[in-house]
Amino acid sequence: MQEVLNTTELLAIPALPLIAALIVGLFGWALKETLSHTITTASVIASAALSIHVFTQVLDGSSYYGNFWEWMISGSFKVPVGMMIDQLTAIMMITVTIVSACVHIYTIGYMHGDPGYSRFFAYISGFTFSMLVLVMGNNFFTLFFGWEAVGLVSYLLIGFWFKRESANFASLKAFIVNRVGDFGFAVGILAIWYYFGTIDYREVFDHVETFVAQGHMLSFMGWQMDAITFICLALFVGAMGKSGQVPLHVWLPDSMEGPTPISALIHAATMVTAGVFMVARCSPMFEFSETALAAVTLVGAITAWMCATIGLVQNDIKRVIAYSTCSQLGYMFVACGVSAYSVGIFHLMTHAYFKALLFLAAGSVIHAVMAEQDIRKMGQLRKYMPVTYITMLIAALALSGIPPFAGYWSKDLIIEAAAVTEMGWIGQFAYFAVLSGVFMTAFYTFRMFFLTFHNSDRVPEEIKPHVHESPWVITLPLCILAVGALAAGYWGANVLHMPGVGNEVQGFFGTSIFVLEVHDPLLRLEEMEHAGSIGLMIEFGPLMLALSGIGLAVLMYLRKTSMPKSLAKAAGPLYTFLLNKWYWDELYAKVFMRPAQCLGNWLWQKADLAMIDRGILHGMIVDSVASGALRFRAMQTGMVYHYAYVMVIGVFGLLTWLLLKA
Repeated sequence: MQEVLNTTELLAIPALPLIAALIVGLFGWALKETLSHTITTASVIASAALSIHVFTQVLDGSSYYGNFWEWMISGSFKVPVGMMIDQLTAIMMITVTIVSACVHIYTIGYMHGDPGYSRFFAYISGFTFSMLVLVMGNNFFTLFFGWEAVGLVSYLLIGFWFKRESANFASLKAFIVNRVGDFGFAVGILAIWYYFGTIDYREVFDHVETFVAQGHMLSFMGWQMDAITFICLALFVGAMGKSGQVPLHVWLPDSMEGPTPISALIHAATMVTAGVFMVARCSPMFEFSETALAAVTLVGAITAWMCATIGLVQNDIKRVIAYSTCSQLGYMFVACGVSAYSVGIFHLMTHAYFKALLFLAAGSVIHAVMAEQDIRKMGQLRKYMPVTYITMLIAALALSGIPPFAGYWSKDLIIEAAAVTEMGWIGQFAYFAVLSGVFMTAFYTFRMFFLTFHNSDRVPEEIKPHVHESPWVITLPLCILAVGALAAGYWGANVLHMPGVGNEVQGFFGTSIFVLEVHDPLLRLEEMEHAGSIGLMIEFGPLMLALSGIGLAVLMYLRKTSMPKSLAKAAGPLYTFLLNKWYWDELYAKVFMRPAQCLGNWLWQKADLAMIDRGILHGMIVDSVASGALRFRAMQTGMVYHYAYVMVIGVFGLLTWLLLKA
């Protein structure tokens, strides 16, 4: 790639949020609220403006690939710090910075008066910096640095209200589950360095085809597998943790314990999309492993379907949206698994706008009803909150896939790609999962919407006097994101040259995404479109199912409002099963947590107390340590001349040893 983009401009994009985070993080205690949010918000808005400028240049054919300095050198192992700005990076940059800028503005109103106001702004600016490093780097270790940094800051943000036990538990849960995924991710990166001798994207990707042709194999737990398959699966384990895919999805809904702005930032455009971006970035590797592609497709399909079923019955407004995020991420992974990477990134971009809008609108509702999050205690709020009502309706229609809203353009392409893929039963299951997920998504989204803004008025009397529309600093970001939720799909389909509107298959993404022709479902869709052989179910099925889901929600929550209770009672165990989230938390508690606690208690009682504190080892260990400490303490006189004397004796002893050795 020709280095035509301005280096200073590129460096400024991640540097501005970092500098702001450091200033406010270190000196926030001495800054007023106004100065804290002005520094961080202005820096992120400037970063967004620069990202948009870079994006326009990339549209004109500009790009960048280069290193700035060596971060680490150990023999032949070198870790440079550099950037790779291509079409994939450019779309991620504008998505991350625009959504983050909206979240920063929203936070000014939402977190006003919180004791940790400056600390929160420092964290979310640091979060933005971390994500920008992740997407802009040109090698796997820069990717890993950003990957771990967003994990660290997410831990701090989820547990931001650290005086709440539930927040501390949720942050630890997120941290531990992500460590499982990140272990696999680290193994994958180390395997890349071991086999390729470099961690540079361009060098690795240029040699993948030759590497595969050489037939490198490895033995893993008694299995013989292709080395490229092992690498891709290890990397995907990291993506499963970071992007909340089964079975490492359990932390994502619990991240709702953090303030609503960070829920929007984590779920919409930053941390959870990192796994999707990584798989798309590594498409030159995944394309040469049928097993890895099948695993990505299967895990994505299971997550998309399972989390949609859980969302059907949740009553916490933020958790409904959180399970929707898990489900929509499953859609993105299905797209990547069937080799429609560009469609997966397209959905990532559109999803960022309407999902951020959903979370921030939910936060506006929570702000209005005095921190209540149970949708069963809301109703008729449209009378008090017209701006929040309209913007959330736009987001709900976009998530449901209703034209012309953003989700319709990207989600339908994923379903069509899954319909024409040639992956056997895995492809058929993926198509069933994403197609049926459309109906469930539309239903649970409008169930939440109707219970919140329509239905009967269930707001407690003591709260009603306080219910009002949020201030402009909260509603302004809602309106900006509503424009994205409305127009991003049509804009993306044309500007990014996505299939379905008479454009080329590869379109905007060009060589930034690699797809083998034999795998390419978009090419097959183009051929079927030209031949007029796309079936009605493939073309119109998703829209019909989405409308059916909304229709059922209208029937159950606007017309026959006694129906939900009757169905829940009739469903019995099934309803309880879904309400308890398929019992994943209980399963992990039984398999991992309780055995670990039992082992810890046994070691404490039998080893620590019985043997060391009161048992046979007491005299051998405790007494000897105590007596030794007394002797060493006598040597610590605090007198400088004593220490100088010991140093002189030591020097003479060393010189004597050297002379004798010579």
